[in-house]
Formats: sequence, C-alpha cells, structure tokens
Amino acid sequence: MTISVPIPSRGLTPEQAAARQKIYDLPLHELNPGDPQAFADQEMWWKFERLRNEDPVHFTSEEHSNHGNYWSLTKWEDIVAADTDPDTFSAMAGITLADQRALAHAATRAAGLDRRAVSAEGVELSPEEAATTTTVTPPEAPSGITSLLSMDPPEHDIHRGAVADGVSPSTLRELEPIIRQRAGAILDGLPIGEEFDWVDLVSKELTAMTLATLFDYPQEHRRQLTWWSDVVTMFPGPDQPVKTFEEKDEIMAEFRSTLLRLFQERGSQEARKDFISLLAHSPHSKDFTLGELLGDGVVLLVGGNDTTRNTITGSVYALNKWPEQFEKLRANPSLIPSMVSETVRWQSPLTHMMRVAKKDVVLGGKQIRKGDRVALWFVSGNRDEAKVENPNEYIIDRKNPRQHLSFGFGIHRCLGNRLAELQLRIIWEEMLARFPEIKVVGEPVFSNNNFVKGYESMQVIIPRRA
Repeated sequence: MTISVPIPSRGLTPEQAAARQKIYDLPLHELNPGDPQAFADQEMWWKFERLRNEDPVHFTSEEHSNHGNYWSLTKWEDIVAADTDPDTFSAMAGITLADQRALAHAATRAAGLDRRAVSAEGVELSPEEAATTTTVTPPEAPSGITSLLSMDPPEHDIHRGAVADGVSPSTLRELEPIIRQRAGAILDGLPIGEEFDWVDLVSKELTAMTLATLFDYPQEHRRQLTWWSDVVTMFPGPDQPVKTFEEKDEIMAEFRSTLLRLFQERGSQEARKDFISLLAHSPHSKDFTLGELLGDGVVLLVGGNDTTRNTITGSVYALNKWPEQFEKLRANPSLIPSMVSETVRWQSPLTHMMRVAKKDVVLGGKQIRKGDRVALWFVSGNRDEAKVENPNEYIIDRKNPRQHLSFGFGIHRCLGNRLAELQLRIIWEEMLARFPEIKVVGEPVFSNNNFVKGYESMQVIIPRRA
C-alpha cells in the first residue's frame, strides 16, 4: 500500500522519517492518538496518517492510554456522520478526551464537598456565595464542566440562544472598528529589526484585547482572561506553568469568583451585548444552575481564545513554510478571507470533540457499544486525502476554502466562527498594511496538549515597516 507523507513536496528530515517509522512499527492496537506528547513533538501526524489508511475507526484500550478506553474517528465522512447525529452520539459526558488522573482528581474533590456548595469546576463555594446562588450538585460529566457544548437538545438550544446575540451580524458590525483600532495600536508597538516572541507579543495580546472587548472586561487586566483560559485546558505538571491540581483548583476558584461577581453585577445593570450581560439577562438564565452559568462562561472564554490565538500564530508560521503563498497574499490582499479559512483548516486549533454513544451503533464496520467514548479527530479529518486535495499543503486560494471541520458540524458547530474569521481578517489587513515581511526564526515550541493544538512560543523578526 502506498502511503502519503504529511509534507510530500518538502520531503522529510531524517528525524521526521525516524519518528514516522517508529509509529508504523508499533502494533496497531497500541496506537494512542490522544497522547499529548505527540502533539508537542508533532508526531501525531504519522498516527493519524496511519489510522486513516489502516484503521479509520480505531479502538484504544486503557492499557495503552492515560485516557481510558475510547474510539477514534479519523476520516472526514465518519466525523461528520457522528457530529450531526446527537441522537446517537451525545455530548453530555464532556467534550474532551481528559486524562484519567484529572478525572480522578475531580471525582475525589467533588465527592468530598457539600452538594449544595460545589461549582462546575468542583470547587467549594464560600458560605456567602452558596447562600446567594443556585444549588449546584457535583456534575455527572467527568470533565466537571456543564456548558452548552456538553449538552444535547433541547437544553443545548436554550443555552446557545442565550448568547447568540453576542455574535449576530449587527454585533459584529459594531465590533469591527473597535477590534481594528485596538489591533492597530498593538501592532504599532511591536519592535522592528529585533527578535521577539510572536505568541506573547502578538497572538496573546490581540486575543486578550478581543476577549476583554467581548466580555467588557478592563483592558488593563486583559491577560488575566487568556491566563484563565490556558489553565482550563492545561494538564498540571513539572514542566507546565501550573505544577499541581491543587494549584489549578486555586486559579480556577479565582476565575469562578470573578465570573460570578460579574454575572451578579451585569444582572443588576442595563442589558448590554457583552457575553456576560447576555447570559445574565437571558430570560432562560434564571433557570440555569451556577454550574451551567460558569460552564457557559468557560466555553465562551476558551472558544474566544484558542481558535483565534493559535490561528494568528499558525498563519505566520505557514506563510513562512510556504513563502510562495506569502508572496501571493502580498500581491493580492483580497485573498485574506480565503487565507484565514485555509489556516483554520491547516492549523485545526481544536483537535477533537468527544462524544458518548447513546446506543449500540456500527460505524466504519466497527461495533461501538452504548456508553463507549468516541473522539472526533477534526485535526485528522482536515488532512483526509479522500476529501481534501493535497491536504498537507497550505494553499491560500483553494476552491471552497471554508470546507473544513475545524468549527464542527451540526448543532454544536462553533457559535463564534464568524467572529473568529472577522478577527483574523482584520488582524491580517492591519498587518499587511504595516509589515512587508514577518520572518520566523527557527521552529516554534508546540503545546503539550491533545485538545488545543497550539504554540507556546515562536521567535520572529519584522525587518521593517511599510
């Protein structure tokens, strides 16, 4: 069987070839596509390549993973079939392929707390908070987060409708000049002719600025939002900014307390179009538990952070790997929307969504049993040769550039996809107007994370201004 390689036109380095061969030498049943280290090392491409060719509906046992038993869907058509069938594949058990150690910690913590005083994150409420909030019980979902993304209809539709106005066409039109002005100010402050970390000074700053705008949060404290978002998806460890689960609990308690205070303040004020105000004033929110409000807040925070932030970095990285595409973009800035969509596909900022089978089902010739967990690997489906021509290539003027899986399908399709595209379009319009060239210096440091496919740092130089 002939097997394609991830960057066929560039070939493979000896290190890449060795890593790929190691994956193909593994017994198939030992293959664990959810290993976070493979994402940090960029070796997950070989895993998904092999699975698409040999075992597109793949079972990984708890013997070979830290995530327990789970199925992986790696082909476009199977992913779409599952994502558009909530009657068979439920989101209610959580949306991420969580590490079993994290699940065990959450379960232990929730079990030891009073049922009336537990937040969606399994964090104990103060007596004052508990007295003024809706009763919250330890959630059934292992992830500990009860949000619109971990709901099925009809509850999902109610929660989605509560914040939909925050990304309506009229709201986006109002936001555009604000985002453009604030983005321009950040870009004008970048150093010229000297090396700096693009992730820190640009991607995080621009995303934090937009998040603070969307949440109506003080701009001077905007980095707090991206920090909390990072902690939500971070697995603690000695090499991580957060070292222990206890430290993560403390940080999430701070986030929870701040969000709760903002909900209460916005609820007593005139309704506005920021996300927190929309949730606080929704006619349905009076029936939401505290855990649901906090969970929806977490989803809006993470969704507004990770897609945009990592696509900003991913676009600069890709355009440097494919300099002919950068030349094409500079020559024709009208390609920016198409380039944005291609980057979202190529980058796949959120790697997967997890579902649980509500009934026995056969998919791809495999028997999936009721209660089985199923990971929908968007990052693999976006490289499916059967659906995307030359999927490993970065081509900014593709036909049908918005044909990708990164925003999901069906009822759980990303609520803020148009907002993300708007932000990225504005940012690149402003960057092209200022910088004729952005040079990447060496390879970036990739995130050790199987859910957020991101960048920890990437050194660049901007030689001059336009």
